[in-house]
Amino acid sequence: MPTRRRLLGAAAAALAAPSLVRAQGAARVVVVGGGFGGATAARTLKTLQPALQVTLVEPNPIFTACPFSNEVLAALRDIDRQQFRYDGVRKAGVILAKTSATSVDARARTVTVADGSTLDWDRLVLSPGIDIDWTALPGYGREAAEIMPHAWKAGAQTLLLRRQLQAMKDGGLVVISAPANPFRCPPGPYERASLIAYWLSIWKPRSKLLILDAKDGFSKQRLFQNGWAELYPGRIEWVPLSQGGKVTSVDPATLTLVTDFGRHQAAVANVIPPQKAAAIAQHAGVADRTGWCPVEPVAFESTLQPGIHVLGDAAIMGAMPKSAFAANAQAKVCAAAVVALLAGGKPADPILINTCYSLLAPDYGISIAGVYRPDRGRLIEIPGAGGASPLDVVGGFRGQEALFATSWFDTITAEVFG
Repeated sequence: MPTRRRLLGAAAAALAAPSLVRAQGAARVVVVGGGFGGATAARTLKTLQPALQVTLVEPNPIFTACPFSNEVLAALRDIDRQQFRYDGVRKAGVILAKTSATSVDARARTVTVADGSTLDWDRLVLSPGIDIDWTALPGYGREAAEIMPHAWKAGAQTLLLRRQLQAMKDGGLVVISAPANPFRCPPGPYERASLIAYWLSIWKPRSKLLILDAKDGFSKQRLFQNGWAELYPGRIEWVPLSQGGKVTSVDPATLTLVTDFGRHQAAVANVIPPQKAAAIAQHAGVADRTGWCPVEPVAFESTLQPGIHVLGDAAIMGAMPKSAFAANAQAKVCAAAVVALLAGGKPADPILINTCYSLLAPDYGISIAGVYRPDRGRLIEIPGAGGASPLDVVGGFRGQEALFATSWFDTITAEVFG
């Protein structure tokens, strides 16, 4: 005769059977984009539910990381230290589809890839990153980017900008154009200015750097400006929006950047133009008129297309910025939510953390951290839970933060790709 425990166990199994079979047998999750968000999501899904069929769609066999790519510009590291293969992702049990996703049919729940074949999915995770908005800045297009590189996607553009800096005559003016929010890595243009200034101080000591900004303020502003005054007095000039900093057009033929207040001719021009979610987000119907992807803040499911989750730089995350750390954190939360949803459960409200390090010199680091939670359909920052580096420090504090930055990069890349 069956015991009471066996009867209760059988009843529970019968109630759970449909979702359990779905999760362990037939459930398919397709992840598009192999950066910090997508690769983390794919690995975490397999860790949490090994029986899931998880496919990562990524055409590039090597991922080139944007964090620390500004060090490449300053000749502080080689580009190969930014590059990572997907061996660790494959070993975790993820199926690698080395191809591009070209379209998404949300109703049929399929992803079409470059050769015309389709992948079926029960849940779709998009972490495609950004595309340059080639229509946003008059005079700036794909051809212009070969003359005035953006270098906002690490790789060939990074190396092009480095070559231009190295070829510039001493005394030449470097101009960086920083876009309005939102864009990938809010402190990135100012870290870039800092590290280029570091390189100029050694190799082109008569050269200066001008930042033309479409904003009146930026992330870690006082920390950056205090560092510039200490490290590079008179070498970096920042022109905010209210003083004519917004670039309204460019002329690649003359390396000229035009603002409402005047024209600036550069020896080297780094134009960081407005951005938007990558093209597959448009094709999937998850991007709105802003070009970005609105999501709810618990599972990061699209508010426009049910069953599709959007992570990282492509998504609108409320107060949470677009960074590698943020994408990695969101991916873990999203993976846990997807597993719960496939099993018929309800995802728990998350608490997310973002930390962003910036280098002003090899031994001079600053940071900012935030803690976020869902509130009324968006992520808000929890007051008092985060913070930035102190303005006034003594001893080797900035050097320690530079070491922390390097350790963070080594840790996150080993976790995601190792």
